[in-house]
Amino acid sequence: MKMIVAILRPEKYVEVKDALKANGINGMTFTHVTGRGKDAGVRFTSRVGEFVVDELDKMKVEIVIESDSDVGSAVDIIRRTACTGSNGDGRVFVLPVLESYKISDYRSE
Repeated sequence: MKMIVAILRPEKYVEVKDALKANGINGMTFTHVTGRGKDAGVRFTSRVGEFVVDELDKMKVEIVIESDSDVGSAVDIIRRTACTGSNGDGRVFVLPVLESYKISDYRSE
């Protein structure tokens, strides 16, 4: 079992969600986050000077994939759908999930 954590542009998350759903991946969590990558933000120049926006809005998508053999296709769907070809498109991480428990299955004795 693996967890995929993807950080992507906010304008791409609906496309990513729909593409994953179309391929049978329904369970996912989306979180609004801010951050920056190795470029350390975006630099703007105006008449009054230069300023840097170093905390950019992003979306974090978290998905747990039961079968390790399905991880590659899920990552491919995310990368293909979220890609604009520009810096700041995001990043995908794959992490091991050691255990998972469904809360509603808990029965107090």
